[in-house]
Amino acid sequence: MKPQNEILISGFTMVRNATKLYYPIKASIESILPIVDEFVVALGNCDAEDHTLEEIQKINSDKIRIVNTVWDLEGYPNGGEYAHQTDIAKSECKGKWLFYLQSDEVVHEKYLPAIRKKCEELENNNEIEGLLFDYKHFWGDYSHHIVSHAWYAEEIRIIRNNPDIHSWRDAQSFRRIPNFDGRSYFQKEDTFKLKVVKVDACIYHYGWVRPPQLMQKKKISFETDVNGKEKVAEMFKDASNEFDYGDLSKLEVFKETHPAAMNEFIARFNWQDQLYPNRSFYQKHKHDKTKYRVLSFIEQNILGGKQIASFKNYIKVKPSR
Repeated sequence: MKPQNEILISGFTMVRNATKLYYPIKASIESILPIVDEFVVALGNCDAEDHTLEEIQKINSDKIRIVNTVWDLEGYPNGGEYAHQTDIAKSECKGKWLFYLQSDEVVHEKYLPAIRKKCEELENNNEIEGLLFDYKHFWGDYSHHIVSHAWYAEEIRIIRNNPDIHSWRDAQSFRRIPNFDGRSYFQKEDTFKLKVVKVDACIYHYGWVRPPQLMQKKKISFETDVNGKEKVAEMFKDASNEFDYGDLSKLEVFKETHPAAMNEFIARFNWQDQLYPNRSFYQKHKHDKTKYRVLSFIEQNILGGKQIASFKNYIKVKPSR
């Protein structure tokens, strides 16, 4: 690893129960390891049957540094603990740029040179606070992905190492929050969207690709973290133990290659016969609703992919020379 004063990019993430809930944490870390000078993992208190630590140790890299944490879901409710854990990992990073990946996000190796080059070009341009990435959201299997107004098309994944920049809300994004109190991750007042530049790269999001039973377990786990056990017990009291992915035939077919780091994980795919792409009855998800299908059609076929009035937690700028 380079001396501290030469570290350009730190990778970081937070994770808990990755193997129990079928997160590709090993692939996620490995995918950007070649272009980061260190990778910090905030590893939460996993359940006894989980093997996340062993999965990370398989990578066998001296770039990786693990920070052991204990999750406080009562102290940081409504998903705020995700942001809190992200901030813990961020605070341990030494690089000028910080590359954040959630444990279901992976980067294709074809994008690594462009990402590193952009960080080098903007290294001393303090006007730019972050880099913005495109997203591919895979759904059900590794052959379908969602292109919909109902899903975010872009998000910040590289930020400048500024102590005023914090994870925001449930850790999907970041904001600059001067004088942050360390707890109010959902505050809007006195917070500032980051000034960002688009990088020619894409994050591959695999958070909705799991065997149906594990997808349901993951959904229940997430809802429990956000809403508490009592409310979730009521929410899922009549639910199936298998997640219904709905009609995959209406989704975009993925015809490119996946990141090489995902090869081992994708080889485990064995639930094709549990997917029902053409059946007449299925659970409808947000992206299946008529409103979003119409909006998505207009955006993709008339507006060149530009989303209509979607929320953007960033300010795109052109860097000054």
